[in-house]
Amino acid sequence: MENESYTAVVQKVMDNGKHGPYVVATNEKIGTITFSLEPLVWQEKGRPERGNIVVLSEIRKKRAGWRANSGRFFRPSDEQSETKHSKELK
Repeated sequence: MENESYTAVVQKVMDNGKHGPYVVATNEKIGTITFSLEPLVWQEKGRPERGNIVVLSEIRKKRAGWRANSGRFFRPSDEQSETKHSKELK
């Protein structure tokens, strides 16, 4: 699972988490995924907002739920890849 990427919708941006700022996002397949906004995890200059679609990878199961160790905004090229992948599965 760690090499797969998942799209998720941002639900909450938490500025004052115990370990720094983080985001709570949801994915249809695995549910809630959290990720840090620290530069080692979040790869973008801008911060995500509620409703943004993000691409998360390096997913790990922790006691508190799923955690992503890499994240970025969803891009048009991701949409093209998803469409191609969907056609290959049919």
